[in-house]
Amino acid sequence: MNMMVRRKAPSLVDLCIRTAIDNVRYLGDVGETDIGLLSHILPHCTADQLGHIEKCTEERDLSEVTDKLWKKFYEKEFGVKSTSLVVERMKQKKVSFKWSKLYEAKLKDRDEAQKKSFDRIKQLYQKEDARKQSRQVKICTKVPPSSNKRCFYGGPGTSNMKSNLMKKAKVECLNRYIPEVKNLAAMKKQASSSLSSRCITPARKLGGFSGKDCASSSKPMQRRL
Repeated sequence: MNMMVRRKAPSLVDLCIRTAIDNVRYLGDVGETDIGLLSHILPHCTADQLGHIEKCTEERDLSEVTDKLWKKFYEKEFGVKSTSLVVERMKQKKVSFKWSKLYEAKLKDRDEAQKKSFDRIKQLYQKEDARKQSRQVKICTKVPPSSNKRCFYGGPGTSNMKSNLMKKAKVECLNRYIPEVKNLAAMKKQASSSLSSRCITPARKLGGFSGKDCASSSKPMQRRL
């Protein structure tokens, strides 16, 4: 006799659970849902989906079902050792925290630590780049303007420059030739004084005759001739 195996038809509750699991990403407020049904549906949620459902269900505490789920997420994300350490610390201090809060706090701490680590690495790269740039040889193509540079094309300061140059040249010329002029004047004065002394000495030897006496004595001589 062949035995025919008959499959049991799913109940309406089973169909509802399967439908809810297939569409778990669309779930929101489950405040009116039986806790037994949620214990079958919520384990199929991701951490983000479970957090969204709890935020939407404001008037009901789902930690009766979700707390053990958050512990599994904590263990999966941060390791078994870290999870055991948290359990031991709560036992030692005789306190109890929801695993959803512990998961959020640990995730935030990790993100901040990663950000600080990235900032330190970025600063190290910036310092290294600055050190390399400081050791590079830079060629300066621009020549800074000089106040002593001569202007060949004219401009607002050309006349002042020319007048200053002329004054400087005059001062240099005077400083150079004044001593020579003084020497020449002294030499001329000395020569004239020596010449006058020579002319006066023979006259005194001849008896001190003046020019008039010479003229009067010459006239009788011309008559005699």
